[in-house]
Amino acid sequence: MNSASTASGVPSLARRAQNIRRHALRMGQVQGQGYIGQALGAADLLAVAYFHALRYQPANPEWEGRDRFYLSIGHYAIALYAALIEAGIVPEDELETYGSDDSRLPMSGMAAYTPGMEITGGSLGHGLGIAVGACLGLKRKGSDRFVYNLLSDGELNEGSTWEAAMSASHWKLDNLIALVDVNNQQADGYSSEVLAFEPIVDRWQAFGWFTQRVDGNDIDALVTAFDAARQHPGPQPRVIICDTRMGKGVPFLENREKTHFIRVDEREWDLALDMLDAGSQP
Repeated sequence: MNSASTASGVPSLARRAQNIRRHALRMGQVQGQGYIGQALGAADLLAVAYFHALRYQPANPEWEGRDRFYLSIGHYAIALYAALIEAGIVPEDELETYGSDDSRLPMSGMAAYTPGMEITGGSLGHGLGIAVGACLGLKRKGSDRFVYNLLSDGELNEGSTWEAAMSASHWKLDNLIALVDVNNQQADGYSSEVLAFEPIVDRWQAFGWFTQRVDGNDIDALVTAFDAARQHPGPQPRVIICDTRMGKGVPFLENREKTHFIRVDEREWDLALDMLDAGSQP
């Protein structure tokens, strides 16, 4: 498990989150476009996951004793790469290869390419089912490790997600922690208008999950929620619903009407980095 302490020169979780945002912006700048709004919005929950909650060894990403982090939403790969770079699992200089031929950082997450990328993402709705299988396997091995699965509000449109949710409850998978990024954006418009997902807390609870809902850009709230999820005594899966803001930390991106996939003008990348640095926290 990783410490959030600022003693001994260890960066705070807030600083880790800002570093993740900066890594993501620099990768986006390589291609001039991408799912950068999601990366900026999810940076806080990724910082808490990788620098407070997860057990892993940066030099040995396939260590058997690790907690697993599954990225169900493969188009968020730029966000996870940024976290893996900050965690020291992927070298920082590789971000310059993002999306290029022969890069270990393709634009959609692929487990065969990237250290620390546990599953391959593509069509939505598969990650939670894979996580259920992994949790069953870990239990049969007698392992006490957790499987974290990051999915999106748009992914709740997929029936397979709810089949997996029902299965997890049936098998009492108390080693499964789902993280739902609720940013209310998907390719066809606002998630709530494409297919309404509220009351989201009631729905997860009805499927038998220990459910929490937090501001996904509030690091203290996230720390509390992650701790509660791991420590919850009930024999049931756990879910943290995280309300996040697309483009968080870069005001002109936060205020764009459509932020699911962003094309950023060449001059705007440096502006975005400057704005991020101006708002950085120690």
